[in-house]
Amino acid sequence: MSTEGRITLQQAYVLHRKPYRDTSLLVEALTPDFGRIGLVARGARSRRSVLQALLQPFQPLLLSWSGRGELHTLNSAEAAQRALGLGGDTLISGFYLNELVMRLVPRDDPHPGLFASYCRTLEQLGSTEQSAWPLRLFERDLLQELGYGLQLTHDSGSSQPLLPDERYCYHPEYGPLPAVSNTADCLAVHGETLLALATGEQPDAQYCREAKRLMRVILQVYLGPRPLASRELFKARNTYTKRKKPTVDDEE
Repeated sequence: MSTEGRITLQQAYVLHRKPYRDTSLLVEALTPDFGRIGLVARGARSRRSVLQALLQPFQPLLLSWSGRGELHTLNSAEAAQRALGLGGDTLISGFYLNELVMRLVPRDDPHPGLFASYCRTLEQLGSTEQSAWPLRLFERDLLQELGYGLQLTHDSGSSQPLLPDERYCYHPEYGPLPAVSNTADCLAVHGETLLALATGEQPDAQYCREAKRLMRVILQVYLGPRPLASRELFKARNTYTKRKKPTVDDEE
């Protein structure tokens, strides 16, 4: 609900927060109707404020704010539901979602579909220890919302439907083309992998690994050279885990 620049009880998740001035917080939040927004939570770091504990990632919130311009003033915040119980790899996966949104989604650009995908992905992360496939689907949805949607069902050259057992070279600019032996710089992927991304149905492990490699290469085009902090967390966690016992590929 909004009245003359005052927004009340908007669904939101905190993406990032940091100290602001003496006792306040600068909060980046994702909302369905207003996209990513910047909020100043005045006095949130004072002893008597309840906002310090409430304004946490993965806590479903209802936020009210006012003001115009790049930064708004947070007027109130309340929990909409219990916080999602993420831990271990799924917690880092949640931070990965937040970092992708922070890096790729501009402020004040509404994406209701992206918010719905974000909520759905967090729910999946909270109910499973296997976070890889939900991340791939969120990456797919994020690219689609930003106008960089992938061609996942047809050969971009002939417009013929993709064949599950065939190998394709995926070109980020225009999509999949049949793979030719010894083709240089070919991002090779099976039709099965692309079709699984299109339908959302999780494929076998081989194709999950292909999807991870595919999405990483394509996202890098838009992320640029600066590394993701959440990716470094994955690497550090896996390095520690491998010292104790062998593990599968990192989730992200």
